[in-house]
Amino acid sequence: MQSTRLEKLLQFLENEPQDPFLKYAIATEYVVLNEQQKALTYFEDLVLNHADYVGTYYHLGKLYEQLEQPANALKTYQQGIVVARAKKDRHALSELQAVYNSAAGLDYEDD
Repeated sequence: MQSTRLEKLLQFLENEPQDPFLKYAIATEYVVLNEQQKALTYFEDLVLNHADYVGTYYHLGKLYEQLEQPANALKTYQQGIVVARAKKDRHALSELQAVYNSAAGLDYEDD
């Protein structure tokens, strides 16, 4: 059963079908509902049609990791790093670099 929040977001999307925030919000709701394939559809749409929506890359990469697609996760993080740099979004850049390093096994922490 879909949540009321998700239902409302889907209704909003009918009126604003190209709104990247709505697509992002729907994707994250599907993640919460453990419906990864539906979330994947919305996140991949964002990358294809709203490539500058920087928040997508972290969450899509994490979803690829959950789906055991490490190559897609790394590629997604790399794309996000490029977008974050272009947008001068230091916070997103830092998060994407950290998650990329972790996924690639490059996170060197002292024990």
